[in-house]
Amino acid sequence: MAAALFFLIEHLTDMEKLIEEFSFGLFIWQTLIFLGLLLMLAKYAWKPILSAVEERENTIKDSLEAADKAKADMEAIQADNKRILKEARAERDALLAEAKKASTQMINDAKDAAKTEADKVAAAAQEAILQEKNAAINDIKNQVASLSIDIAQKVVQGELADQKKQEQLVEKLVKAIEIN
Repeated sequence: MAAALFFLIEHLTDMEKLIEEFSFGLFIWQTLIFLGLLLMLAKYAWKPILSAVEERENTIKDSLEAADKAKADMEAIQADNKRILKEARAERDALLAEAKKASTQMINDAKDAAKTEADKVAAAAQEAILQEKNAAINDIKNQVASLSIDIAQKVVQGELADQKKQEQLVEKLVKAIEIN
């Protein structure tokens, strides 16, 4: 604090010297030179400096606006990209679901067609087996009938060779007919 006080006292003495040595003429000349310098600066320097500063300010302002617009455009493009990507994924999922449904339908149709064809083949085979069975049964019946007739014919010939046996057979047949 003492140093500050000492500094203040020293400058006060310098100020007193300046006031004692003050020259009114020098003051006027210095004021006129200063005002002239200010007028020259105002006329030749301030306008170009202020216009350069203003131009720089406008350039910076335009650059900031362009950057903001570019940022907004980029956000819009990103939003569009997200929307397009979302639509593409939805379309892909729909196509996959449709393809899966179509393949399932084709498999079911093929199964149904195969089952129908197998049923037709089985029915045709069943019918063929039935026809073959009936033909075999008829053939066996015919053979049995033929054999029975041959056997009966031989038995009857053997039986009818004797007169007494013939009479017994006729009586037996008559009794069988009367019972029925």
